[in-house]
Amino acid sequence: MKPDPSDSAHFESDIQRKLDSKTKPLGALGDLEAVAKQLCIIQNTLSPRVVNPQLVVFAGDHGIALDGVSAYPQEVTWQMVMNFVGGGAAINVFTRQHDITLSVVDAGVNYDFPADCGVINQKIARGTKSFLNEKAMSGAELDAALVAGEKLVAQLSAEDCNTIGFGEMGIGNTSSATAIISQITGIPLEDMTGRGTGLNDAQLDRKLSLLNQAFEFHGKQPDAKAVLQTFGGFEVAQMVGAILSAAAREMIILVDGFIASAAFLVAYEMNPGIRGNAIFCHQSDEGGHQTLLQHLKVSPLLNLHLRLGEGTGCALAFPLIESAVAFMNQMASFEDAGVSSE
Repeated sequence: MKPDPSDSAHFESDIQRKLDSKTKPLGALGDLEAVAKQLCIIQNTLSPRVVNPQLVVFAGDHGIALDGVSAYPQEVTWQMVMNFVGGGAAINVFTRQHDITLSVVDAGVNYDFPADCGVINQKIARGTKSFLNEKAMSGAELDAALVAGEKLVAQLSAEDCNTIGFGEMGIGNTSSATAIISQITGIPLEDMTGRGTGLNDAQLDRKLSLLNQAFEFHGKQPDAKAVLQTFGGFEVAQMVGAILSAAAREMIILVDGFIASAAFLVAYEMNPGIRGNAIFCHQSDEGGHQTLLQHLKVSPLLNLHLRLGEGTGCALAFPLIESAVAFMNQMASFEDAGVSSE
């Protein structure tokens, strides 16, 4: 029988009692115990499960990329999407390794993919506008992107997925994420702007200059949704819709690096209740990710100095989620093992 969710304090005491009864010193499994407790709370059970884990990579192009904020040309977005569906990218390697189902979504790439190539077509437009001198997307485009992300997760949930992570691909999207985070948190652009795909010093200075110009043009936006419309990408917007949808369905949400955390920030501003469902998988080496994690008051599971995106941090952290589930369900208690606890 499931615990009564209305008695949350009592239920959390039950979880802690089960953790403390395991054949180990109190707290000896460290952060893994915190993950196990979080999973129990998300699923409202003392015996959490991971079922049909999924990772969705959203791809989209950004008009700001054409203004010179990236070390790579915009064409790399669609070329990497084809690499994903061809099975050759890092995220393919890690999802195969850990038996996670991978889906690749065209949220707004400036390219028309063949119908039978394996890409899920949720294209809003062929990339956003440059936010240097206009809003990245219209209100209607933003709403369509949010709905598309929501519906995709609803479908996966209906297929018995209860654990989902999100990745992204989009040349220029570190600039988008930087602007989003700085606008919402008030953290200065100078403290958030990083090298993205590997900018040199001159390119980094140009990126920061362009972001400052965009802020001067648009001014401070009134709320998170307006920030997303002004500076976001279609892949980021669909990820926001997906995160909100996953939380509404009581799913475990695996949050990747800098871009995914920016999407989470927008979703969190729209619904602060989602925070309890989110496991932050790693701390990126990109610019202000550590600053953002501190702002959110969350601790990532890993710090491997990654800055790839694609959801790679989610896939690499996934075995730790499985380990938390396994020890919670399979590790003997002192009583079961006949071991003295004192």
